[in-house]
Amino acid sequence: MPQELLVLTAQDVKRALPMERAISACEEAYAAYSAGEAVVPLRTQIPVPHYEGVSVFMPAHLPVAGSTALKVVSVYPRNPERGLPTIMGMVVLLDATTGAPLALLEGGYLTALRTGAAAGAAARHLAPAGARVAALFGAGVQGRTQVLALAAVRPLEEVRVFDPVPGRAQALAADLGAELPGVRWVFPDEPREAVQGAEVVITATTSSTPVFPGDALAPGTHVSAIGSFTPTMQEIDETTVLRADKLVVDSREAVLVEAGDIIIPMQRGAITPDRIFAEVGEIVRGRKPGRERPDEITVYKAVGLAVLDAAAAAAAYRGAAELGLGTRVRLM
Repeated sequence: MPQELLVLTAQDVKRALPMERAISACEEAYAAYSAGEAVVPLRTQIPVPHYEGVSVFMPAHLPVAGSTALKVVSVYPRNPERGLPTIMGMVVLLDATTGAPLALLEGGYLTALRTGAAAGAAARHLAPAGARVAALFGAGVQGRTQVLALAAVRPLEEVRVFDPVPGRAQALAADLGAELPGVRWVFPDEPREAVQGAEVVITATTSSTPVFPGDALAPGTHVSAIGSFTPTMQEIDETTVLRADKLVVDSREAVLVEAGDIIIPMQRGAITPDRIFAEVGEIVRGRKPGRERPDEITVYKAVGLAVLDAAAAAAAYRGAAELGLGTRVRLM
């Protein structure tokens, strides 16, 4: 029997996996992970200091999706200077029943999509129900899908975009204008201005230092911190962590090893591990409550789980098969 591999480009993935379906896939993955129904080894990182980059290898097996996947993703913050994306990668999807390779998916867009969708899943349970004003720090590919995901679960009317690179915030607004015609775009001059009065604050940067002052958060704000992914990176400050009524994470195990936003305050003695209220999957499964009061400050901190890639890749593969997308390559 001929063995074929389906190759999906970023455009194929975009067509095959709409945001709403991606959010549902991520909710399912989070629930399975927190229930111990997935196999997710900690990722392996290979730093490439000479080029200021890192390559990350993320395997996972998700029985509920019938998939095993391996993502290889590289994060090179200086790539835009070379005319290249900051994040590039690929995902290999295997049939969990036989181990046969099923698909090779472009990983840069899939990573941004599932990261946005995962934050959308968290916001569905944690953000104010009527949230209309959001502040976004970081106008790259990740920022784009963060806004799209939030718009899928909340009635967004205004997005304030702050990015230190001139023109980047305006470019993102122009790019998303057609997809979000009812949204007003604002470009604050400084971080405090962006945060004040915002109901949702999103950080999607590669910054190693906090990008906004936590004392500027209004009661009832939901913070979605998804950019930092090493013990020395800190997108949100200690004040934000201490003000959180609920600190929710994608994985307790992972954030206590990889998330500087939590590790650095712990090293200073400001918090202990029990500061973490829940994993998203525990809330999705109903084991822990989501938002309970209008004035709660909630913080979602994620470092990224390979189980999300397995879920998103499987959903994209099914969608591509339904639509006849991709290129089939015969391996044997």
